[in-house]
Amino acid sequence: MEKKRKGFIVAVDGYSSTGKSTVSKLLAARLGFTYIDTGAMYRVVTLKALREGVIHDGVVDEERLGSLLPALKIGFLYNEGKKRYESYLDGELVEDMIRGMEVSDKVSLIAALPVVRKVLVEKQREMAKEGAVIMDGRDIGSVVFPDADVKFFLTASSEVRAERRYRELLAKGETVTFDEVRANVEKRDYIDEHRAVSPLRKVPDAVEIDNGNLTIDEEVREMAAIIMRKYESRD
Repeated sequence: MEKKRKGFIVAVDGYSSTGKSTVSKLLAARLGFTYIDTGAMYRVVTLKALREGVIHDGVVDEERLGSLLPALKIGFLYNEGKKRYESYLDGELVEDMIRGMEVSDKVSLIAALPVVRKVLVEKQREMAKEGAVIMDGRDIGSVVFPDADVKFFLTASSEVRAERRYRELLAKGETVTFDEVRANVEKRDYIDEHRAVSPLRKVPDAVEIDNGNLTIDEEVREMAAIIMRKYESRD
């Protein structure tokens, strides 16, 4: 069984605030796979860029950012008490910081940079070498693992996604308006779809899941059934 599992890859791509990380974590727990949060990796780099002051008036000092990346340490640990994976930057717990509006407003800008994508794609491929993994992001099925065993593309209307994000931010105590959140969601969509390197797109062999009217449990059940059909059909 373990031999069969080795190298089995599930790619979960889609728009921002479609719950990619939430559903991927639940799938990983249900199926016994390893979860890798690539979106969090880009958020960690964005936090580093903000702290180092390499973003000025919407422009990134790519040379300086590139010089910081080789030594950057990104890690994930499961917090048993909170029942969640948490992100670390150079050994510092930064999970809550990378989910705030300041990082959200700049993450698509950072993720569009070739120097960032090159380094993180290499890290992602290295992380997925052993075992069965579920990896979510924007270009997992199209660029990082074009030969993934199963590919999903999650979508929902910008209104639904903004409402989800708005409630999440309010629950964390942030002071934002719904219009600000919706503008951020639509701005990220545009940047993600039009960036020169690895733009967000649904590849032909990806299963599209519109989760606007699905509960998380319904979504997980549907995706798990698709994964297991493919998993059990492997030689």
